[in-house]
Amino acid sequence: MKIQINTDKNIEGHQRLEKYFSEELEKGLARFEDKITRIEVHFGDENGEKFGLNDKKCVLEVRTAGLQPLTVTEHAETLEKAFSGALSKAKKSLTTTFEKLKAH
Repeated sequence: MKIQINTDKNIEGHQRLEKYFSEELEKGLARFEDKITRIEVHFGDENGEKFGLNDKKCVLEVRTAGLQPLTVTEHAETLEKAFSGALSKAKKSLTTTFEKLKAH
């Protein structure tokens, strides 16, 4: 499973950030690792330098073999909370998708 982390111009995309979120994705989606080919993470700060509630955004795009990409978005006051919410949504969607495929 290949992981790519992207940030907008308002977020510093340093190695520690990439390492932490990559490890969290690998742990959080471990049970799907044989089905996932690639994950793209997009972080953004919609207000830039200005303060705002829930202005941090995380978009997860999960690509699985033979299926359409799954995209989820979460807004929160910190990158970590936005990421955590997006990861939870992705897990729930992947679980539902693969359960439906098993039923057919």
